[in-house]
This record gives sequence, structure tokens and C-alpha cells, in this order.
Amino acid sequence: MRVIFSEDHKLRNARSELYGGELVPPFEAPFRAEWILAAVKDAGFTDIAAPERHGLETAHKVHDAGYLSFLQTAWDQWKAAGYNGEAIATSFPVRRTSPRIPTQIDGLLGYYCNASETAISPGTWEAALSSMQTALTAADIVVGGAKSAFALCRPPGHHAGIDSFGGYCFINNAAVAAQRFLDKGAKKVAILDVDFHHGNGTQDIFYERDDVYFASLHGDPAEAFPHFLGYAEETGKGAGAGTTQNYPMPPGTPYSVWEAALKDSLKRIEAFGAEVIVLSLGVDTFEQDPISFFKLTSPDYITMGKAVAASGVPVLVCMEGGYGVPQIGLNVANTLRGIAG
Repeated sequence: MRVIFSEDHKLRNARSELYGGELVPPFEAPFRAEWILAAVKDAGFTDIAAPERHGLETAHKVHDAGYLSFLQTAWDQWKAAGYNGEAIATSFPVRRTSPRIPTQIDGLLGYYCNASETAISPGTWEAALSSMQTALTAADIVVGGAKSAFALCRPPGHHAGIDSFGGYCFINNAAVAAQRFLDKGAKKVAILDVDFHHGNGTQDIFYERDDVYFASLHGDPAEAFPHFLGYAEETGKGAGAGTTQNYPMPPGTPYSVWEAALKDSLKRIEAFGAEVIVLSLGVDTFEQDPISFFKLTSPDYITMGKAVAASGVPVLVCMEGGYGVPQIGLNVANTLRGIAG
């Protein structure tokens, strides 16, 4: 399995995150990718390459143009406004407020933000762009005939919606990859999101489309971030009716329960007729993850990888979450072992 990885991920190195009412060092930091890369190499996945350069053509098919323009210029606008800290949204459009888009950077941040724990810092855009390019390059490897590939994306992407950032995500790498498969001739693509947190951005992008099936296994949004999407009754709308399936699960969920949801999602993906699976891989389902509440163990990720590979269709793995403990590297490597057989 080929691994695509960009050193440009290091350009995203925010100093602060809002957590528990305090500004703390971010859980999503450069060391995550370094831990994962080292473990993947140790597991024998040594065919590692940098991403090809790609523009925003594919991203424009899943994201709002104004939003992408905002991301490109947000840091420069923040500095031009005279602020010294990192760009954190403080004012938001909520129920019964105006739909107009502000022009000043504070207003723009609030308009395009879905979670204010995520600051915009120097290098954020450049790192997000390289993460997207990592996913696109890995997708092209699968288009070229490979049965699997791993996009070691950082920053992650699945909380980035049509026109919103948050949850450490700016460009939705899995969504861009799925669109790439469609542009290259696939008729039906599945995104299987196994991150602990619901892929609210991915659901937002594909909720009314019938060419991408989205399944997400995650902590119950009544009790876990991102809170406002991911309930079981959300199954798609319009042309996309029936193409979304959510599996919210309670605190303490063990692998046996989680696996039942995985098996059901894979059956639905097969019935949909997906020609390729984009696996949004978060290993924050791990029992020791500091900001989650599932109880998966390291061997469980091998089993999960095998189950996904048994679908018989090509698999593109896009890295999402997993925090705070070195075992995130082992758990990613175990997933790849399972997929690669």
C-alpha cells in the first residue's frame, strides 16, 4: 500500500485551542502525523511519496467558492486588522439572525466557523492545501488500479462543510477525494467515517446527492462533539434521500457493539453499489483517547481493516482524528495491516 505524506503539514502549528474554558495547546498538532508516519514505516509500509500539486478545481465542486477564498486570505486579513493572537471566532450567526455575509474579519470568522476551538494560524491555508493534495494524489493511485492507498492527511477534513471550518478541519479531504473518483469515471462512491466524532462536514456536503453514500459510526451527538448533526433519523434529503446512515453510540461502547454497526454499514454500502470506499479513518475510538469515550483496543483496528477490505472494492484511507497518545500510530498501522491483508 502506497502512503502519501506531505511535510507541509508542519505549517499548521497553532499555539492555542479553546478547551474547558481555557486556552490550551491544541490536541491536533504536528506530532500526530510524526507518530503515525513512524508507526506506518515500522509496520512495513515504506512506499512513501510526497503529493502531486493540485489546484482547487475539485475542491470547488464540494466547497463554496466564497468559503475557499476566505480560507486563503483569513490570516492576512486578521493580521491587517492589527490583531496579535491567533484568529478565533467570537461572534456567530444563530437562529433568527441575518444571512448576510460580513466584510470584516471578525464577522467572516464567525460566519464560516462551526466550532471555535479551531484557531486559524500562520500556515493554516498552506497546510490545508497540502492535505487536500495528499488525498487527491492517493485517490489517483487508486484510480490507476491500486487496491488501496493511504493519504496521511493533516490537518484532517471531515468536519469541514460546504462553507464552514471547525473541529481542526478546513478542506474536506475525504469529500474532495470522493469527488475525484466521480470525475474519473466512478458512478457511485461510499465514504465510511469511523472517526469517533461525526463527520458533520461530509454529511453537509453530500446530504442531497445520490452519487455518494455516507455512513458514520460515532459518539452520540447528544453527548459528543459536533453535537448538531449525526442523529440516526438523518438519512438524506431530496435526491440524496436514503444515502446517509448514522450510527450514534453511547459512552463506553465496546468493539463488539461498534463492530455490529460497521457490518451493517458495509452491507448498506454494498447494496448501494459503491465502486470505491473512502475510509475516513479516525483512531480516536481508542480506549485511551483523551477526548473520546469508546473502548476499542489496538487489535480491533486490524479486525476493522479486514472487514473493510472484505468489501472487495478499492479502499482509499484518509487520515482524520486520533489524539494525545502514541498508540494512535500503532492503531493506524493496524488498520492498514488489516486492509492490506
